[in-house]
Amino acid sequence: MIDRLGLQLFSIRNTMNNAENIRESFRRIREMGYEHGQTAGCAVPYEEFGRIAREEGIEICGTHDDFGLMLRHPDEAMRNHEALGTHLMGIGGFHATDPDEVERFIEQANTVAANIAPHGFKFTYHNHSNEFIRMKNGRTVMDMLVEGLDPKGTSFVLDTYWVQHGGGEVRHWIEKLSGRIDILHLKDMGRDENGPYITEIGNGNLWWEGILDAAEKAGVKYYVVEQDTWPGDPFDSVKKSADYLRANFMKK
Repeated sequence: MIDRLGLQLFSIRNTMNNAENIRESFRRIREMGYEHGQTAGCAVPYEEFGRIAREEGIEICGTHDDFGLMLRHPDEAMRNHEALGTHLMGIGGFHATDPDEVERFIEQANTVAANIAPHGFKFTYHNHSNEFIRMKNGRTVMDMLVEGLDPKGTSFVLDTYWVQHGGGEVRHWIEKLSGRIDILHLKDMGRDENGPYITEIGNGNLWWEGILDAAEKAGVKYYVVEQDTWPGDPFDSVKKSADYLRANFMKK
């Protein structure tokens, strides 16, 4: 069962463009039952963004932020995350088709982790489906990340839709990464004549009872809805997801 629900703010990105709209957006999602927010960039200074979130009852649980800054200026990156109120500093993924590129990225990510871990921070990695493409060495990017990233200083933001889209089995990957998933992205998959598409939780074909049972056993800390695209108003979509989860999987 889910205790508290979060939203990846990329889902409502069109109204996260200035302080007034950010505040109103936080108020709207808080009324829907969302208590956590994960950033996808900040349109105002970090200090202001974090202050508005706190004032509106939203805890920032993690980020998709600037990897270059984390790598070259870790002290500045940590100050930014302190201002937001989170110690999970992450990126939204990267695209690589060559094993050497992946090795370089793993080395850089572990460098970031080594610099920030002594201060209580952790580096997080969010997957898409390209990480499940087999490269010329017969391995996937995801295989290499799981093996190469330091499990003490890094964790995964596992995305249910993109695992399925990549040909993976969601529960298998949750179990495989047990203890290494701080944030689970809840994202459903529908299907029409044009192929798979992102849809509201409960409106697609993923088996949420099994996924969330596996997630609880794996020690997932934050359950975060994300919807990249919507059929209409994004706030309508994220409300449908919150309503479905609250009715079926959240603690009363």
